[in-house]
Amino acid sequence: MTTLQSVPALGTHPASGSLPSRAETREQLSQATYDLLVIGGGILGISTAWHAAQSGLRVALVDAGDFAGATSSASSKLLHGGLRYLQTGAVKLVAENHFERRAVSREVAPHLSNPLTFYLPVYKGGPHGAAKLGAGVFAYSALSAFGDGVGHVISPAKAQRDVPELRTDNLKAVAVYGDDQMNDARMALMTVRAAVEAGATVINHAEVTGLRFTKGRVTGADLKDRLDGSEFGVNARLVLNATGPWVDHLRKMEDPNAAPSIRLSKGAHLVLKRTSPWRAALATPIDKYRITFALPWEDMLLLGTTDEEFEGDPADVAVNEKDIAQILDEAAFSVRDQQLSRDLITYAFAGLRVLPGGPGDTSKAKRETVVTEGRGGMLSVAGGKWTTFRHIGRTVMNKLAELPGQPLTEDMAPMSSLPKKLPLPGISNPNAVAHRLLVDGGTPGPRMAADTARHLATHYGSLSFDIARLAYDNPELGERIHPDAPEIWAQVVYARDHEWAETADDVLRRRTTLTIRGLADDSIRAKVEDLLAKKG
Repeated sequence: MTTLQSVPALGTHPASGSLPSRAETREQLSQATYDLLVIGGGILGISTAWHAAQSGLRVALVDAGDFAGATSSASSKLLHGGLRYLQTGAVKLVAENHFERRAVSREVAPHLSNPLTFYLPVYKGGPHGAAKLGAGVFAYSALSAFGDGVGHVISPAKAQRDVPELRTDNLKAVAVYGDDQMNDARMALMTVRAAVEAGATVINHAEVTGLRFTKGRVTGADLKDRLDGSEFGVNARLVLNATGPWVDHLRKMEDPNAAPSIRLSKGAHLVLKRTSPWRAALATPIDKYRITFALPWEDMLLLGTTDEEFEGDPADVAVNEKDIAQILDEAAFSVRDQQLSRDLITYAFAGLRVLPGGPGDTSKAKRETVVTEGRGGMLSVAGGKWTTFRHIGRTVMNKLAELPGQPLTEDMAPMSSLPKKLPLPGISNPNAVAHRLLVDGGTPGPRMAADTARHLATHYGSLSFDIARLAYDNPELGERIHPDAPEIWAQVVYARDHEWAETADDVLRRRTTLTIRGLADDSIRAKVEDLLAKKG
């Protein structure tokens, strides 16, 4: 195998149509006055920037870290209606979630999402009976217009054929329903790309050091580039605070006396190697309100999640021993011990749910989006679910249109006039893309491996062909980054030139799955950093 070190010119020249340099982007941000500055590059801010740019506004989006670098890449990776919300009678909410889930998975991003069958085991002495859960999954599928089939109940023996690691002791029945799954970091990055294609200007790793004021109104922000320390600023007619767990930190920059508006709930997950194939996911009731998931994802198993109040610095959120023990203990209700060995854990991650302020158990709190206006006119938006990211963007835009004085209304197209289900870049049938990659993969280099073709098709859609071309032009880029992962080196160059990847973590944790698989060793990190340094 040819090593990357032996090809000194490899990846030196960016591909055609690559992104402007950071210096060029900073200059552009400094020189213009934007209609809307979105601070925060999680999916909530990204979706708002996308919708705002679609509506004709001049939009800037900045983030102190990487796009989707915090909570938005630390989710359960699901697009779902929220089965547990039926417990609280939130029928309308579940129906709305299903509508958004189907829109994303069928029309907006079929190349980035895939249907997933869920098994809900009913054990003797469990919190719910078979009849209740059977009725629940039927109602759940009805609210989805039976688009994923009819929720029903099957025997333990049939369920175990699809999930060999299912624990069958005292298992009475298994309820079945359907939802969808995604790679959240990839979905977020494609939405950033959509925002840029609609006209937005974006930069990551740029921290807000202060807000700009004009006659008491927030009219922009001062920023520091975390990569080279350079300072710059952005002027805007309106500033949107979409910083997630840091939303109150920015509100205090606007008004030092601002009262807390949110509370945080920590959700931890574990990623494990699989000991057998899983053709369905498990959603196991822990108590009346909580469900623990065991999800086949990226050829691995994703376990979680926890739900407990978090009061520390959001930057310090991490998985601790208590989280690991809880997740494994709860998974053991329905998963056999051999699949839950700690030796199988490849990665652990935690994110923070942003919930409306107030008392009560975080597991019962509503996952709703809250939009507030501060004394300096800055809008702050927080909360919501990944599944409804498009709806949240539209909600914020409708709020902008209703602001007193209507500062932006005359310059923006109403949401009702925009395409309802505008697709994300790369939209395609992933099966067709994977087939084409395999058929076309013989020249000039070796045939592309089937798992690599499938991985590219389901993470980039038709944009996979751009990555394949890089590998054809430089066969060394067609080699695997690690023997045990499907990714190839061309994805690193592509991430650098087209996906705002600036650091090794940007590439290994969010543009690819190497970190999550536990494969991002020092030698791989060094090679990634070498390729990133060759930009331009």
